[in-house]
Amino acid sequence: MLLFLDVDGTLLPFGAARPYPSYEPRFTSARAADAHPLLSRVDPGLGPRLTALGCELVWATTWLDDANLCLAPWLGLPQLPLVDWPDEEELSAPLHWKTRPLVEWAAGREFVWVDDEITDADRVWAAAHHPAAALLHRVDPEQGLTDADFGVLEAWIGGR
Repeated sequence: MLLFLDVDGTLLPFGAARPYPSYEPRFTSARAADAHPLLSRVDPGLGPRLTALGCELVWATTWLDDANLCLAPWLGLPQLPLVDWPDEEELSAPLHWKTRPLVEWAAGREFVWVDDEITDADRVWAAAHHPAAALLHRVDPEQGLTDADFGVLEAWIGGR
């Protein structure tokens, strides 16, 4: 099962700063460590929790390669596959621009998508156009992934 991970608003909350200054990630380069000063707002404990879900983790973010250069080391994750977004975003309101590419990328496999911009329109479209089970879970962008979100993900994945 795939788990598509957004970054901004999901792993990196927009709400109150939650610095984790005592954590010292193993960056692959000094540039990567300096590239995103907001990394200290990402809870490094999310990496083990995401891994424990037992899914194939995939970056579904506009961070592109920076997700593997900066976030993966911070979270203690290996380099993850990265969704290659189309050059031209298909504006198909009310769908989110990621919805169609993620369903296509899943290629009929079960998946979970965590993002702060998912709407009911995305859920309805995915259910109608994707043959396997899919959980499109919206995360509160002010909080990022919380224990409650992990509860939803664990329950859904455990029921598969």
